Amino acid sequence: MDNFIVSARKYRPVTFDSVVGQQHITSTLKNAIHNSQLAQAFLFCGPRGVGKTTCARILAKTINCEHIAENVEACGTCDSCRSFQNGNSFSIHELDAASNNSVDDIRSLIEQVRIPPQTGKYKIYIIDEVHMLSQAAFNAFLKTLEEPPSYAIFILATTEKHKILPTILSRCQIFDFNRIKVDDMANHLASIAEKEAITFEADGLHIIAQKADGGLRDALSMFDQIVSFSNKNISYQSVIDNLNILDYDYYFQLLDGIAKEDAAQSLLIFDKVLNNGFDGGHFISGLATHIRNLLVSKEPATLKLLEVSENIKRRYLEQSQALSSGLLLSALNIANQCEINYKSSKNQRLQVELALLKMCHIAAAILLSKQGSFVPSASPEQKKKLPDQPVAPVDRPVSPTAQVPVSTSKVDTAPIVGQSNIASPTNNAKPPIVSSSVATDTPKKGWGKIATPTNIPNLNTIFEDKPVEEDQESDLVQGTDFQEITLNVFLSKWNAFADTLKQTSRITLYTIMTANTPRLNGTVIEIDVENGVQMEELKLGKIDMLNYLRVELKNFALDIQGIQVEMTRSRKPYTSQEKYQAMVSKNPALETLRKAFNLGLS
Repeated sequence: MDNFIVSARKYRPVTFDSVVGQQHITSTLKNAIHNSQLAQAFLFCGPRGVGKTTCARILAKTINCEHIAENVEACGTCDSCRSFQNGNSFSIHELDAASNNSVDDIRSLIEQVRIPPQTGKYKIYIIDEVHMLSQAAFNAFLKTLEEPPSYAIFILATTEKHKILPTILSRCQIFDFNRIKVDDMANHLASIAEKEAITFEADGLHIIAQKADGGLRDALSMFDQIVSFSNKNISYQSVIDNLNILDYDYYFQLLDGIAKEDAAQSLLIFDKVLNNGFDGGHFISGLATHIRNLLVSKEPATLKLLEVSENIKRRYLEQSQALSSGLLLSALNIANQCEINYKSSKNQRLQVELALLKMCHIAAAILLSKQGSFVPSASPEQKKKLPDQPVAPVDRPVSPTAQVPVSTSKVDTAPIVGQSNIASPTNNAKPPIVSSSVATDTPKKGWGKIATPTNIPNLNTIFEDKPVEEDQESDLVQGTDFQEITLNVFLSKWNAFADTLKQTSRITLYTIMTANTPRLNGTVIEIDVENGVQMEELKLGKIDMLNYLRVELKNFALDIQGIQVEMTRSRKPYTSQEKYQAMVSKNPALETLRKAFNLGLS
């Protein structure tokens, strides 16, 4: 049986044109060779598995090729090319800096640089993982890298550019390698599968390319693994089974359930995902990505951001048209908050289930806000005026967490999430007042332009149990007496009420009333408080205090205002120097006495 060669080695590029996804690098290097403008030091940096060492080897082989082709590629047949391919070239040397990182290794390399090449025009040194060199090794390498012999060329490769000394970076031509695109990787895997007579589904190859995260070597390793697993028949199902990837179908079914407000279906899908061995955090992260892809599918201009196969892209387009942008943005916000809180939660499953339940109630929350039952941050005066002042819809973008007050006038609302329903004024009603700065055009389609009728309530706050602020004015006693108040009478009533507080164990409010003498400024009682805690306590007790004082003083215009004052604390003298300074501040003659007798402090 022949020895198996992994695809990453068997199909390693040997020419510039065969390098995948790095055309900006290969074209620059080919032009430099063609114009004889080669630098004496190159630095190839980028993530793993994107072709740094491969390009370094191709560059070294092409530079020393005796018969360079017209397309600036190595011929592969000359003595230099054959010796390099066989691994016995005397002019091209590779050094692994991870295991040869000492200053002695670099000194040995510098000694070799002094010897001219035996064959070929250049002596080329490829140093891989150069960031692993020690500080002393870098310093020993500096002079040679700056002024090497005319026949020496250094090609450095690293995955961690930030670890290399700036003095080294300034002596190199730097080439940044990109992560390889999903489509480029999928096409490359397809070409290899055809050469190896392997049957495949395009969806499965796309999943492998996405899982590789920009590294072609990782993609080829997974490709070999799945070929063995599926017996040379790569299908979408075999890929997701072998790589432990959540199927797209889970998310498509889940969004259908959310659109139908089917909470039971959503919870059952999540339970099935957990039973298949997937983590809840991985699930919610994938759900957020799925919703993001649906939003991207809303606009033709952003459709290119989808890195999926054509079949999956078609499903995204179909589902995105059936769901409103308001629902998707609200769901994305909920998923994002769940992902943030997931790791710190003690009951992580409940955290995800709560997020799914919120998503299933988005449509109900939007409908509730349209009917006027949900009007956040409205003052009592605004609440009274809302029914009489309908507000025209506004065509402007709304953030996922925005909560926009809407009119409570009668509107024909429909249960479809995100549908715009604009009430036309009746003959007797006044036309809606629209600001001159507000556009009233017909709302445009697309996820980037969302009209106000499609409200996006924040489901993370709408279902919270919030304390309802009471209308304090309605609790105050009212009357028609406004008698003049003398200071003595006021203070007597003030102290009397403070005594009742003490008897009922309301000590904090009693302390506020007795610690500082109140000031009567017309009908406003000003009282000093020392901190925010006392200010809050004063606000809570304000109603009881005014109800007592207004009746006893027969003046129903009285009001109480707390004024927070800054408390300055004097520090007691501790050291001998501090004690002396405190005495001098009281009697300056002490300093004159000390100077006259040249006294010191013990």
